Amino acid sequence: MLTMYSTPWCGYCHRLKSQFDREGIGYQVVDIEQDPAAAEYVMSVNGGNQTVPTVKFSDGTALTNPSIVQVKERLASLSA
Repeated sequence: MLTMYSTPWCGYCHRLKSQFDREGIGYQVVDIEQDPAAAEYVMSVNGGNQTVPTVKFSDGTALTNPSIVQVKERLASLSA
């Protein structure tokens, strides 16, 4: 399952969530404004910036503001 680090006001996050729903991709959302540890993680993979959406995959890798195509490609490579 994917973890999407997000904020309530992030338009890119809302778009990616709807694309995940449409594609049937399972995910959980973590609000970095409510979870300081999640904010620290996002900063650790984004050069100190709280850039959302940041998507974490089952292998521990992350993509920042990915397209649905990039997410699907990463998922395919993980399941291969």
